[in-house]
Amino acid sequence: MFELKYHTPFEWTEAVLADFDAFLQDHAAAEKKASGMAVSMLSHYPDRKTLVRAMTDLAIEELIHFKQVIKLMQARDIQLGNDAKDVYIKKIRGLFRHGQDVFFLDRLLVAGVIEARGHERFSLVAQALPEGKEKDFYVSIAKSEEKHKNLFVELAYEYFDKAEVDQRLEEILVAEAEICSQLPFTAALH
Repeated sequence: MFELKYHTPFEWTEAVLADFDAFLQDHAAAEKKASGMAVSMLSHYPDRKTLVRAMTDLAIEELIHFKQVIKLMQARDIQLGNDAKDVYIKKIRGLFRHGQDVFFLDRLLVAGVIEARGHERFSLVAQALPEGKEKDFYVSIAKSEEKHKNLFVELAYEYFDKAEVDQRLEEILVAEAEICSQLPFTAALH
C-alpha cells in the first residue's frame, strides 16, 4: 500500500544479532506497548465502530505476539526487561498535530508507519537468523506487521478523504525517514 522512504541497512541487523537477547527484551516491550496502544485507540474513539472492532482484534494479536516473544526468551533463560523509553517512538509521536480530527488522522498514519518499520526490520531479522523456530517466528511476525500497516491506512481512508490521507502519509513518511537516518544501530527494534 505504501513504501518507507528510508531502508534500514544490514549493519542494523548485525547489531541485533550481536546482542539478540537484548533485542528479544526490546521486542517483548514493543509488543506489549502495541497492545496498549490499540486499547488506547478504541478507548479514545468508542463511536468509531470499525476502529473499535479492528483495535480489539489488534490488541489481542499484539498480546499473543508478546506471549510468543516471552516464550522465546524463557527458552533462552532471558527475563523480561524494564520498559525503556523509545527515542524513535518519542520523535515520531512529535509529528502529531493539534486538533481533534488531524490528531486522529495522525495517530492512524503514524501507527501504520510504525508497523511498516516493524515489518521491514522483522523481515531483516528473519533473513539473518539461521533455520529454526526463531527464524520461523520472525517470518510470521513480519507478515503480521505488514497486515497491520495496511490496516491503519485503510482505517484512515474510512474516516478521511483519500487525498488528505495520501498527502499526510507522504509527509509522515518523509519525516520518519529523517528520524530513522539519525538513530544509532542498536539491538532494538527502533
